[in-house]
Amino acid sequence: IEIVLACISIFLIWFARMDISLIELGKAVVLGVVEGVTEFLPISSTGHLIVVGDWIGFGGPMAATFEIFIQLGAILSVVWLYRQKIFDFSEGWLRFWMKIFVSFLPAAVIGFFFHSYIKSHFFTSETVALALIGGGIVMLGIEYFLKKKDVVMDAERVSFTQALWIGIAQILALVPGVSRSGATIMGGMLKGLDRKTAAEFSFFLAIPTMFAATLYDLWKSRDVLFVSGGVQDILVFAIGFLVAFVSAIVAIKTFMKFISTHSFKGFAWYRIVFGVVLLFLL
Repeated sequence: IEIVLACISIFLIWFARMDISLIELGKAVVLGVVEGVTEFLPISSTGHLIVVGDWIGFGGPMAATFEIFIQLGAILSVVWLYRQKIFDFSEGWLRFWMKIFVSFLPAAVIGFFFHSYIKSHFFTSETVALALIGGGIVMLGIEYFLKKKDVVMDAERVSFTQALWIGIAQILALVPGVSRSGATIMGGMLKGLDRKTAAEFSFFLAIPTMFAATLYDLWKSRDVLFVSGGVQDILVFAIGFLVAFVSAIVAIKTFMKFISTHSFKGFAWYRIVFGVVLLFLL
């Protein structure tokens, strides 16, 4: 946290000496908060970024590159929060990450081959609205009708079969509005994980998934990066990155405390209401 605050101070001093639009910086902060808060909640960060980006007029090639940086900030928050488990090379560590890899593969393969098609055909506000509503209905159904038998209450006890099914569920999240965390958490609950364990496994699965997606998007956007507007764009990216990092830490901690005593019904109804309102506005 001290390092983050120091970086913020440096950027504020830098900003004071430069002629940069406050409006663009404000948009960076707004989208950074949206990414950080929604990335690990079952309400679709991509869907919210598309909708909010349209509303505030933040679009174009540089906007797509900016989203890569704020997603990187969000995923690094998970690395920071779970650093002890990630770098705890004790017995069972390798086996656990093999399960994460098995869970990572299905969406990675499908995403690699259909990435361009999905981006060009499904990244619209209409798709987001329908996916939000559909996902909310499914979430309510799971919460109301799922009969729990033998519940797994430790992410390290997830079996390879359960990990594979969670990975298959993650394929649905390639469609914006579905929510990567929502699909994997619900997939985990359907295969016998309790809420907290499903959420924690989803966070660990996010590390290779989001890093792979970020690296792939960076490679696809390399031409845009090389023709950026200079230090102004770099500062906008950096502020969005820091805001997403800090807000994601707060969101994850709050989320884990919340689901310790609450179900996902509130998130489901939020998705449905937001999706209906969005369709009405469209």
